[in-house]
Amino acid sequence: MTMTSTAAAGDEVRPVAVETRLAAEIKRLLADDQRARAAERFGEIVDRQQRRASRIAYHYLRDPAEVDEVVQDAFLKAFLHLPSFREDLFFELWFTRILVNACLDRLKARTRRARWLVQSEPREGMADNGPASHEPSPEAALLATERRAQLESAVDRLPARQRTAVILSHFEGRPAREVSAIMGLNESTVRVHLFRAVRKLRGFLNREGWMERTPLRARPCPTSPVTS
Repeated sequence: MTMTSTAAAGDEVRPVAVETRLAAEIKRLLADDQRARAAERFGEIVDRQQRRASRIAYHYLRDPAEVDEVVQDAFLKAFLHLPSFREDLFFELWFTRILVNACLDRLKARTRRARWLVQSEPREGMADNGPASHEPSPEAALLATERRAQLESAVDRLPARQRTAVILSHFEGRPAREVSAIMGLNESTVRVHLFRAVRKLRGFLNREGWMERTPLRARPCPTSPVTS
């Protein structure tokens, strides 16, 4: 099964196809021992993926400094492992799997250190991708901040696989097939993790009084636009 590089709606080429083509080219450059040229071309992939990677990493780590570190580490690991990249796959999915695993490893290390560290003050979330249509009132902004903090705290309490399924499906809008490829699980297992995650989130948020004001709907994984 080979995933195509064209979106189902219209003839627009998916951005990921560009990175996949670049990755294949870089792989050939590395095979020809043109490492400097390969590194230069890989910089184009970094430029295209940096923002999205930082957003995903922030969902896990909540610390901008750690986000920067883990994203750069993931890019470096991807470059070093490009010779093993399968060109019939999307580079973005392959790289996202590397990034998610790096974030989970960082969380495990943080947990091991937690008993020796003093808890820091909560940090502000990363800025939205686009400008707001209007300036909210101070009261509305405070309420939105509180709700976001409660949701982030609830997601942080999920087991690793459930958290990853929620982040990739609900926050990143990934279809079930892509979540399955990133997590290395079949689609039915991904859906089970999503169902259990949403049920747990409802329980966490109900105890915080969040659900009374902002209902959480169980949204199934969207149907994949990628055809085989």
